Amino acid sequence: MGFGGISIWQLLIILVIVLLLFGAKKLRNVGADLGSAVKGFKGAIKEGDADAEAEKITEKSTSQTIEGEVTKEKENS
Repeated sequence: MGFGGISIWQLLIILVIVLLLFGAKKLRNVGADLGSAVKGFKGAIKEGDADAEAEKITEKSTSQTIEGEVTKEKENS
């Protein structure tokens, strides 16, 4: 039972070595930085989706107005 050929014991040994090399405080800071980066990335994606949706709505309303103007010009000719 493991992750891709790595057993639980091997993962624990790797974790202990990483803790000894970097220290718990530095790892906590890295984890916090990584978490805030992921949160910012998700926010940017949501903001981008909202902007794309607003563009679609704007394009739809603009195209309807342009079609109406073209129709008026054809009637006047």
